[in-house]
Amino acid sequence: MINNRMAPIIRSLATSQVSDWTVLIVDDEPDNRVIAEKVLTFNGAKVMTAENGVEGLAALKQLTPSFILLDLSMPEMDGWEMLRCLRADRQWSMIPVIALTAHAMAGDRDRVMQAGFDGYIAKPFRLSTFMSEMLRCFRAMPAQRYL
Repeated sequence: MINNRMAPIIRSLATSQVSDWTVLIVDDEPDNRVIAEKVLTFNGAKVMTAENGVEGLAALKQLTPSFILLDLSMPEMDGWEMLRCLRADRQWSMIPVIALTAHAMAGDRDRVMQAGFDGYIAKPFRLSTFMSEMLRCFRAMPAQRYL
């Protein structure tokens, strides 16, 4: 069952075992993709990237990520639509998805979380706090969703 399979992943995410992470980064901005990828791989994670939601969904045929970092505003398929596709597919519905977005106005975080994202990191993100922000998101995830 997918819930039982996700429980150890959430535990490893929350306890910072980065070498166990497989991450899909979906962002149309090359600088954001490259920086996030470099920080994650430097810390031991395996990373795959995509430029939009269409490419992101296609990437899921090649890997099952521990979590997805997903931009909201992209061409072809934005992050909102990709999240809807993920949550509608039993195979991918339990993958944690963190919004990595420039939507940082009052109320944006609440809107993101109400849409079904598991976490929220505002861009531009800081290299010095990027990993700790992800860990904060994992610790805040409702365990019952994955257990």
